[in-house]
Amino acid sequence: MSKMSTELTRHALNGATMGTRWSALFFAGPGLDTAAIRTALQAAVDEVDGQMSTWKPDSGLMRLNAAPVGEWIALPARLAEVLRLGLKIGRISGGAFDIGMGDAVTAWGFGPKTAAPEGIRAAMKTPRRPADQALEFEGDRICKVAPIALDLNGIAKGYGVDRLAETLRDYGIADALVGVDGEMRAMGLRPDGEAWSIAVEAPDAERRTPHSILALQDAAVATSGDYRHWVEVQGRRLSHTMDPRRGAPLIASPASVTVVARSCAEADAWATALMVLGLGKGAELARKEGLDALFLLREDCGSVRGVGVGRLFSEEPAAITPAEGR
Repeated sequence: MSKMSTELTRHALNGATMGTRWSALFFAGPGLDTAAIRTALQAAVDEVDGQMSTWKPDSGLMRLNAAPVGEWIALPARLAEVLRLGLKIGRISGGAFDIGMGDAVTAWGFGPKTAAPEGIRAAMKTPRRPADQALEFEGDRICKVAPIALDLNGIAKGYGVDRLAETLRDYGIADALVGVDGEMRAMGLRPDGEAWSIAVEAPDAERRTPHSILALQDAAVATSGDYRHWVEVQGRRLSHTMDPRRGAPLIASPASVTVVARSCAEADAWATALMVLGLGKGAELARKEGLDALFLLREDCGSVRGVGVGRLFSEEPAAITPAEGR
C-alpha cells in the first residue's frame, strides 16, 4: 500500500431508500465534508424513488399510470431517461424485460397491496401489447396510446445506484463502491490499487452467503433471483419476477442471474430479462449483446451449478473466484 493511501480515511455512508438501504464506501483525505455528501446522496436516491416508486401515489410514474389514454404528460427528465432505457432493453430482449407489468405485479401482491384473485385472473387473461407500442414519446412528454400499467422495479434500483455514483463524482470522488440493496457499482480502484471485491450471493432463501466473489473496476453488477421475494401458491413458491407471456410469476427459471454492465440500470434490467428467458435463450442473447452474465441453476441433488457467459465469467476465471468454504 502506498504512503498516499495510508493517509486516506475510510468513509462508509448509508441511508434508507426504496424499502431497503443505499450505501457508499470511499476513501478521502482530511477536511472532507461527509455530512454534505451524505445529504446529497440521500437526495439523489430520494429523487429516483419520488419519480419511479409504485408505492407512492404521487410519484411521477403513478401519475402517468393514472393518466387517461391519449393525454400527453410532461415527465421529469430522469423518469423519461429510465422509461426510454426500459423500452430499449424491452425491444432488444424481445419483451422479456417488460415495464408494462404493473397490473400483474400489483395483482400478485408484490406492490403496496395484497394479492387479489380477481386481479390475478385479469392479469393472466389480458392481451398484452409490448410497452413500446403502448407509449409514444415526444421529447420529455409521453402519451399512452393503449392501456398500460407501468412498473420500474426491475430497473429503478439500478438507476438509483448510478445516481449515487454520479453524485460522488460531482464531489470529486472517482474511486468508490456504491449500492442499493444487492445492486452495486464499482468506481475506479481501492486505495491499494486493487479492484473492488463484490460478492455474488448464493441463491439461498434461508441465509445470506456468497456463492463467489467478483473483482470489479468501473463496472456495475446486479442480480435477479427467485429466493428473496416470492408468493406461495398451493405449497409452491413463485418468484416476484413476472413472465410477460403469462401475466404471472415465472414457474421455471434459473435460481438467479447476475449481469455485469457499464451502468447499474442496464445490469438490473438485463438480469431480469435473462431470468425470464432462462439459460438457453438467455445465454444466446447475452452472447449476441456482448453481456457478461452468470446463471446459477439448481440441480436435482440440491447443489447449485454456475454457467457463465462473456469474457468476465468465461474467459477470465481469475475475475471471479469461489467464496471461501464453497
